[in-house]
Amino acid sequence: MNFYQEEPQFRALLKELLDEEFFAYADKELFEFGEKCANEIDQRARFTDREGQPKLIKFDAYGDDISEVWVNDGYRKTVEESYNTGIVGYVHKEIPELGRRGNYIYSYAQGYLLSQTEPGFYCPVTLTMATAYLLDQYASSELKEKFLPHVLSTGETTLFEGATFLTERQGGSDVGANVVKAVQTKDGYQLFGEKYFASNAGMCGVAMVLARKEGAPSGTKGLTLFAVPWRKEDGKLNGIKIRRLKDKLGVKAVPSAEVEFEGADAYVVGDPAKGFYYMMEALNLSRVCNTVASLGIMRRAYSEARQYALKRDAFGKKLADFPMIKDSLVKMAVKLEVETRTVFKYLPLFEKVMRNESGVSEKDVVLNRLYIALLKKETAEQAVHFAHEAIEMHGGNGYIEDFVTPRLLRDAQVLTVWEGTANILGLEVLRLLEKFNAGELFLQEMNERIAGMNGEHVELVRDGIEQLEKLLVSLQTASHDHKTFHSKRVAELMVKIFESVNALEYAGGGNERAVKVMEVFIEETWKSHYNFNQSIKTVDYFDQIVHLLEKVGL
Repeated sequence: MNFYQEEPQFRALLKELLDEEFFAYADKELFEFGEKCANEIDQRARFTDREGQPKLIKFDAYGDDISEVWVNDGYRKTVEESYNTGIVGYVHKEIPELGRRGNYIYSYAQGYLLSQTEPGFYCPVTLTMATAYLLDQYASSELKEKFLPHVLSTGETTLFEGATFLTERQGGSDVGANVVKAVQTKDGYQLFGEKYFASNAGMCGVAMVLARKEGAPSGTKGLTLFAVPWRKEDGKLNGIKIRRLKDKLGVKAVPSAEVEFEGADAYVVGDPAKGFYYMMEALNLSRVCNTVASLGIMRRAYSEARQYALKRDAFGKKLADFPMIKDSLVKMAVKLEVETRTVFKYLPLFEKVMRNESGVSEKDVVLNRLYIALLKKETAEQAVHFAHEAIEMHGGNGYIEDFVTPRLLRDAQVLTVWEGTANILGLEVLRLLEKFNAGELFLQEMNERIAGMNGEHVELVRDGIEQLEKLLVSLQTASHDHKTFHSKRVAELMVKIFESVNALEYAGGGNERAVKVMEVFIEETWKSHYNFNQSIKTVDYFDQIVHLLEKVGL
């Protein structure tokens, strides 16, 4: 088993996106990591989920509050092996073998493989990526020197995993309602209050925390970003206590807690008036991680469904011999492939904006935010759907914990909630439409990308673009309630167009299999399925798409 080797179309995609030298390095490293994810990391993930979940050790033998989180040895081994690959570190520092810094494409490729076995563990990696970004981008040189080498560690120094603590009981998505306060002392600041959903608590070495300085205005404008070490230099807790660990439906590998600050030493990061802005940038990074985790679950669910259908005997045939099964598998394969391409082909724009590279335009910034909202919403919902499909493909076995499928469904469900629900993302799209003309920018971009293309499938996408144009015009004069009501519908139509354009471009390369993938995707996305049709492409194309009988060029 090797998650990377089993997906040649993903390898081909990375070859498109990385230069020759980087691809040669990444191909070798991802092959090794893909094998590890499919075997020992997968075994550890199963053990952690079933028997070795994190536990809170609240008090020591003397009755003192130590708020320590116990994790099993296999979990610790996965921590060591994953971070040592540079999944976080090489985004910001030089890869010794290449003599240059890595990038988000390579990191997210690693995250995609890791999420196929343990999306619950990819959560701490995500939080550490966000912490690294905030420190590298906005911290003072003194703070960088203090924390960044540990957060970026690939084995040469003590690792500090990261965390981002936003959620409070009265706030939730309404971050402006947050009340955790920062009190100034002669030595700096101390935090007081509680965070209600703090993931990676007890495992992180440093947390990025939003708090309100005394006298600061209400709402999000009054929030300052602080770096808060979990322990002091003497090893004692830094004025932090864990009230309890959350008993979650899934992603049980990551310890999520209710955390109390009782005079925790804290260090201001960047401009004190821009804390919320900084954290929203980190949130966008985390939303892309969430998207990648969703893709990982989709891939694992599809792989499990495919393997079972090819192996299982029923009514004198293999499951995969039946037209309805072929239809289900081809639809999953096509959706996964197009969605994965859409996400990874978008990442160069994400990289450009996040690193604030020269030549970044306002259009780049707006489209980056829009694509993040669209893809996070769509992939999270598809992860749940794919896990459901895999369970149904297995029948009764799919509901039994001996198989991975129940865990996939439990883990997938949180991805629709983490980093913004569909409603929140719909409001984000609406905000971008109203404040930054995102609708016109999106239409312009999509029309430019399909200009010069012809054929029935292109026309179906053009019809979708025309439908979006009319909807956007209607929204301009609609009431506020109508705008918010339709915001998710706008997002759903946009993502259909976005992914369809990517499918058309994929087919434009001339690869016969890519053309078949495009045809199925476009027709499933835009055509009515309630008319009798002599053409059953999902069945006819089964061997080329699911069996991969035609080689994918590398």
